[in-house]
Amino acid sequence: MLLLVAALTVTATGQPAQLGWIAALAVAAAPSFVARGHALLAPLGRAAEVVVTCLAAGWIAAAAQVADRVDAGFGAEAVLPYLAVPLLTAALRRRPMEGIGLLGLTAVTMAAGGALAGPGEPLGQPGYLAACAQWLVLGAIITFAAETMRQLLQPPDPTPQPYAEATRLLTQLRSVARSLPGATLDPGGISEHLLEELRAVAPGHRAAVLSASGGGRLVVLAQTGAERVDWETTLDADSGIADAWATQNPQTASRSQARSHQGGEVSSLVVPLVAGVRTIGLVILETDEPGAYPSSVVFAVTEVTGPASLRLEAALLFDDVRSLATNEERQRLAREIHDGVAQELVMVGYGIDNAQATLPEGAEETAEELRALRAEVTRVITELRLSLFELRSEVDRNGGLAPAIAEYARTLGTSAGLRVHFTFDESTARLPAATEAELLRIAQEAITNARKHAGASNLWVTCTVDPPYAQIEVSDDGKGFADTRPDGRYGLTIMAERAERIRGRLEITPRHPSGTTVAVVLGTPPRRDSVRDGVSAQEGE
Repeated sequence: MLLLVAALTVTATGQPAQLGWIAALAVAAAPSFVARGHALLAPLGRAAEVVVTCLAAGWIAAAAQVADRVDAGFGAEAVLPYLAVPLLTAALRRRPMEGIGLLGLTAVTMAAGGALAGPGEPLGQPGYLAACAQWLVLGAIITFAAETMRQLLQPPDPTPQPYAEATRLLTQLRSVARSLPGATLDPGGISEHLLEELRAVAPGHRAAVLSASGGGRLVVLAQTGAERVDWETTLDADSGIADAWATQNPQTASRSQARSHQGGEVSSLVVPLVAGVRTIGLVILETDEPGAYPSSVVFAVTEVTGPASLRLEAALLFDDVRSLATNEERQRLAREIHDGVAQELVMVGYGIDNAQATLPEGAEETAEELRALRAEVTRVITELRLSLFELRSEVDRNGGLAPAIAEYARTLGTSAGLRVHFTFDESTARLPAATEAELLRIAQEAITNARKHAGASNLWVTCTVDPPYAQIEVSDDGKGFADTRPDGRYGLTIMAERAERIRGRLEITPRHPSGTTVAVVLGTPPRRDSVRDGVSAQEGE
């Protein structure tokens, strides 16, 4: 570019002495080439190139005008093309703000160069002004076009954008969760607190908070009243619940929103819990009095449910994130165990088999030791496979909690030679997914303890689910609760912590005449006023 500018300068002026400006330009350009990566020298070098170029343009244009060879515009055009070099370099170096600064510096020094050029006065010449304006526009185009092309052609960010965004959001969630004043991110606790608040502003004999679940159904997060209610939990039924969910508007009715109501005068109010544009749940209020929810009461209720919607949405989202992270970690551990220690133990077993096959005659003592070692390796491999099954077990959203527990009990019972007896009483309504997952893990731990430590012949598993109430009970006819080993106590601690996390309680009692009963209870049992479907089955008999 310097050679081209030198040739144009001599052509425009006919004065080789003007090549001194080209020498000055070469000196100004030296830092940007010699120290191109330097944070200070390189930008200063590019700024010096711009200043020298614009001053040279004014003087060379004036010299051409005095010599009466060409107009001032062509004289400026002789040197101004060099402006592309510093501007393009700044853009390619990912310095868009520097490029904009160089454009401003160009405008100022063009004016200064034209004013100081001498008797030719190129600043007042239309040709000089046109040349300056042209190269200012071209410089701006070069700057922004180069930046655009750099962004289009740069390699993709090594960190996938969804993961970067997830990291940002999770970091914010952690900060917010730590700063909540005396609050929790437990959907059940927030729902119960909401019902307590509504009790002060609206009459009611029964109330509940429902949220969305899989399969187009709702789950009961919390409810209050003299008795448990079999609420309508389907969104395709002809009910105020479905209408409130679809319209996002409060719905009043003179009939109950329960499927098992005995009749009589009833006033019901269903208020959607809306966060942004999404319905996340419903509040149901009912009282055995007619006309109990006029518009004034509805307004008072919505004043309370509005802020509560945001709190509940945060808790539900946190629950989802925690469940996803937990499930992913369980699957990762299962893969590592299967591909790592499990495979290595299998190879150890094969090595023992080969050693047994090559023993010389008469080495009975060694053969007996190898057989005992092989039996122990087989036992450990079996334990690992059962642990893998436990890690991969999940509650099917289309199945339910009881089938998941039954599958696990049946598999472990078969491996241990236990006769497993099931008793199920599960409502069509569902518990929240996080609650079902915790109940499954507690049941798994109780079943595993009975298989490992009780020395039992029979195992009784009872599952009663009537949301928000649930009770899972595991009994055995073994030697009773006498395990004082550290791992046994640790297992009980884990079960108790899981029960506390879902606001339930763990109960351990002796079973007569022998054995132990481990139960986890969530909520209080419903009144048995209506006929419910129960399923009882016995396996292994």
